[in-house]
Amino acid sequence: MRVIQAQKITDAVAGMCAAANCNLNNDIRSALCAFRQGEASPVGCEMLDRIVENADIAAKRQMPICQDTGMAVFRIKVGQEACIQGGLLEDAVNEGVRRGYTEGFLRKSVVADPFRRINTQDNTPAVIYTELTAGDKVAITFAPKGFGSENMSALAMLKPAQGLDGVIDFVVRTADAAGSNPCPPMVVGVGIGGTMDKAAQLAKFALMRPIDDANPDPFYAQLEQTLLERINLLGTGPQGLGGTTTAIGVNVEAFATHIAGLPVAVNISCHATRHIEIIL
Repeated sequence: MRVIQAQKITDAVAGMCAAANCNLNNDIRSALCAFRQGEASPVGCEMLDRIVENADIAAKRQMPICQDTGMAVFRIKVGQEACIQGGLLEDAVNEGVRRGYTEGFLRKSVVADPFRRINTQDNTPAVIYTELTAGDKVAITFAPKGFGSENMSALAMLKPAQGLDGVIDFVVRTADAAGSNPCPPMVVGVGIGGTMDKAAQLAKFALMRPIDDANPDPFYAQLEQTLLERINLLGTGPQGLGGTTTAIGVNVEAFATHIAGLPVAVNISCHATRHIEIIL
């Protein structure tokens, strides 16, 4: 049994909060540059240039890429041979978020209740998904999720008879309805299968996968490519000003489901799809 101190998790999370908000992931930056070369609209080209410039300035100055530093979302895989001592995992993560957002001067965007809406002043509590895995390591993935894009996400409980065409149609319609709200070019996470809540979780996890890492199943890898092509035919373009780059990536995750169901969730993210992973 390997012992991991809760304080070590807190320290790691605090550093992740600042790093993810100030440094654009390589997969995202590379995709923005690649799509810039093929963008047909002069205005779209200008917007993509400004997006990359903004990210480079943020990294150089270690300032947030976007003023919306998001709600803190974590996917944590805990090895069954690891023992966390010195506190609860959830408490350790929330203390890390509290420190990271306060000491890093990141915007605190979380309210304690959906209706009373009093700001917690430290961006806690975080949304934490925990999984037990083999081994003695703790893998922490952090994604600060802005709500300009989160608000444009959607869920559909399709009938199995609607099949692949129904899924494609729903995803594309959701991306189209998003318009300029998610600060395109967007990254689209798609979860298919399971139950209502499982599909939504899969869509969230899909956004934590690098967009240059295709689904290992050729069927779903092809679906990712098909969806990306269809979304880029919408003409929304960078920042919603028109063009051929409405999305730079589509990631699809699938899970078993019931014979009577075909749940599909679409979680939309902005061009600054931020995520970072560490292994303790």
